[in-house]
Amino acid sequence: MRRAVFLDRDGTINIEKEYLCQVKEFEFIPGAPEAIRLLNQAGILVVVVTNQSGVARGYYTEDDVHNLHRHIDRELERSGAHVDAWLYCPHHPAGRGSYALPCNCRKPLPGMLQEASVRHGIDLEKSTMIGDKRADIAAGKAAGCHTILVRTGYGAADEEYVGPETVVCDDLLSAVKSLL
Repeated sequence: MRRAVFLDRDGTINIEKEYLCQVKEFEFIPGAPEAIRLLNQAGILVVVVTNQSGVARGYYTEDDVHNLHRHIDRELERSGAHVDAWLYCPHHPAGRGSYALPCNCRKPLPGMLQEASVRHGIDLEKSTMIGDKRADIAAGKAAGCHTILVRTGYGAADEEYVGPETVVCDDLLSAVKSLL
C-alpha cells in the first residue's frame, strides 16, 4: 500500500476563481509547483480531488475540466513536477439532469479518496488531505487521512472551524515542507 497526498485544486494549487474552467484564467498559487515537485521527489503519490459543481450547474463541461487538468499537467512538467491522478466530482444537488444526483464523491464525503485508494493501492491512514475548505478537511477525516488546512483560497476564513488534529499552514508549499 502506498502513501499519498490528496490535494484540493481551487484555492490550494491555483488561485481561487469562481467556477474556473478556462486555461487563460488559471494561475498557480506561488510555490505550488515546487510543493508538488517535492512530493514527487519524496516518492509520495500526488492525487488531486476536486469538486466541480460547475459541470452540474451547466457553467462548463467535463471536457473543459479535462482540458484544464491537461494544461495544469503541462505547466507542472515545466517545473519538473506531476500529478499522479486527477479525480473530480461533477455532481451537485442543485445541478441539472444526471448530475443532480446524490453521490458519495462530492466532498465533504470521502468517495474520491476511497476510489483513489482502490485504484492506486493507497493506504489512507498513512496519507494526508490538504485543502482550503472545511469540506476538504471533512473528506480527509472521513477517509481516515491526516489533514492540513491551507490559508490560501477560503482557508483563512475556515481556520477557526477545524479542530486541533488538523495542521494549519499558510500555503501548499509550507504544508508540504511541514509534512516532509
